[in-house]
Amino acid sequence: MTIATKPQFRLETLWTPAKTDTQAVYALTLTNASDRPLRDFRLCVSGPARIDPAAVVEGGTLLSRLSNHSEFAPPADLVLQPGSTWTVKAHGMSFAPQHWTDGANSAYLVLADGSTAPISVVPSRAHGDNAELKRGAVIYPVPKVAPVAVSIVPWPQEVSVSGRLTPPLGLDLTPEGPEAEAAAQVFSDLTASLFPVEGIVRPVAEGGLPATLALAGDLAQEGYVIRFSPAGVAITGGTRAGLLYGLITLGQILRGARLHPATFLFPAGGDIRDEPALGWRGTHLDVARQFYSTSEVSRFLRLMAWNKLNRFHWHLSDDEAWRIEIDAYPALTEIGAWRGHGRKIPPLLGSGPDVTGGYYTKAAVREIVALAATLGIEVMPEIDVPGHSFAMLQAIPELRDPEEAGSYYSVQGFPDNCLNPVREETYRVLEVVFDELIELFPSKIIHVGADEVPLGAWSGSPQALERLRTVAGDEMAAAHAKRLNVVTNTHGADEIDGSGAAVLQAEFLARVQGFLASRGCVTGGWQEAAHGNVIDKEKSLLFGWRTVEANAELAGEGYDIVVCPGQVYYLDMANSPAWSEPGGSWAGWSDPEKLYLFDPIEGWTEAQKKHLRGLQCCIWSEPMTDRGVFDRLVFPRLSALAETGWTRPERKNFKRFEALVGLMPVLYGFYSEH
Repeated sequence: MTIATKPQFRLETLWTPAKTDTQAVYALTLTNASDRPLRDFRLCVSGPARIDPAAVVEGGTLLSRLSNHSEFAPPADLVLQPGSTWTVKAHGMSFAPQHWTDGANSAYLVLADGSTAPISVVPSRAHGDNAELKRGAVIYPVPKVAPVAVSIVPWPQEVSVSGRLTPPLGLDLTPEGPEAEAAAQVFSDLTASLFPVEGIVRPVAEGGLPATLALAGDLAQEGYVIRFSPAGVAITGGTRAGLLYGLITLGQILRGARLHPATFLFPAGGDIRDEPALGWRGTHLDVARQFYSTSEVSRFLRLMAWNKLNRFHWHLSDDEAWRIEIDAYPALTEIGAWRGHGRKIPPLLGSGPDVTGGYYTKAAVREIVALAATLGIEVMPEIDVPGHSFAMLQAIPELRDPEEAGSYYSVQGFPDNCLNPVREETYRVLEVVFDELIELFPSKIIHVGADEVPLGAWSGSPQALERLRTVAGDEMAAAHAKRLNVVTNTHGADEIDGSGAAVLQAEFLARVQGFLASRGCVTGGWQEAAHGNVIDKEKSLLFGWRTVEANAELAGEGYDIVVCPGQVYYLDMANSPAWSEPGGSWAGWSDPEKLYLFDPIEGWTEAQKKHLRGLQCCIWSEPMTDRGVFDRLVFPRLSALAETGWTRPERKNFKRFEALVGLMPVLYGFYSEH
């Protein structure tokens, strides 16, 4: 229930960094824009910024904090008259805000009768910074003169074309054989979806240029050859995916020539020979922090295909939500998929008091997996365990040790968010969940997370401490017990290697991997899955997010690895250090040029490179409530990552990329000239 349909209250937030003689302060100012006095209320706010547990609060009281959801009370005698303001200041943040999206992005009031009232939230400002706040993908204008004559992203391995045809209106496809027919149909559907009025696939009667498609046994699995002649085009491919990639290249050439005929041409002769440099060219999408509908995910997959990306890492669970239907445990979605005031998961990261969220039914998952398969994309699901499991534990609280006491906290400020590695109930539930997942995902790579377990995890669980005493001795168990109720990680993820938490997690991962291997599956995990060196390297795949050096070390130890260093390949990180840019900076920042030029395996030995499976970018969704922010953060950096994965290093050229990438589509259609 709300007291008004239109917000009559406004919240402004201001970040003032510390100076030599002053503390940093995060100020929240509430304005009563209604015509009635306001008393006996509480202010609830959420956003990526998190008030530190040890913060000194001025002008009010911090009543509660769960991760980025904070509840403040004004002084007991405060009556906020119409037109007046109340400011509460926090001296202490879990991380210093560096961008406008770091601040509060939703807020509401809880009134004396328990009802709620909406608040209009103004984007956060930094003291002394009045620059225009940025959102929307940067427009890369197509130049009058480009470094190359044809428009293709990612750039092929060999381009040897000549002559110039008047750009045809479209392509009349003639496939030879069932695989070619399937590729032609997928390309027709893909272009009709991405460019619905351009008619890229059309018959000769409507101006389509003849284009034949056929398989060729002498090409790489994803390789293709395009041969141009005045009479038409011939595409051969090693597989259906190769044919599709050849068609996508041809479609890009056609669009460039038609939309910018003074800059790009459609060849009259010559050929293009191409195959990818790396096998795993992926994108991760976090749907737990923000929910994306089936239609949004489907369009995103089509954009991936247009960039020749072939792996979709679907991050389906985290502390903030559980997003996939599990028949055996309906509470996972009934409780874990929804946030709201008074619910087990409060409003977080931009959600307000009303119930918001969502999840993917099994029918929706099958639809998305099937679409991905037609586009040459393999889908890898992730259920993040044993950490990042706050939502799961809210839904199935009986997974906890009933004798567990006290609390530990994750880096994101969630209490007691790890599945207990000692309890049989943990494995009973997970094995059922994984069995249901395996039935949905043909890839048979199941990512289990294994990242960011707090140093104090399970330090109050008698069952866990007893097991630790058995496997690692009394001294380690006693040391681990002392970590109970100690906040260790307010400013960064704990390094747990060698700790009691790492020992217990290693036991958990060995057990989980053994189960997945029994089902014929490879276990995927973030690089922390290597703690204790207990997982079978032959049946695992690590995703290295910390540093190039750490990834090289893991490859040197014999782990197959996909590299995704957060400093550059985390697309939730901002494009620059400026406050006016959206996104985060805790891992670093990278504009498209920095990402494009970055070498993710710099300094690796040849032996280490043998364990490189590929690369991917990661889209974490904390700042993505505003879909214009999504477009700015993801595009064109997604295409820069795609070219690093496809094009051999010696063939890369940022000036060429910059001239061509403006023709690539974005997800939501938000653009900015800044």
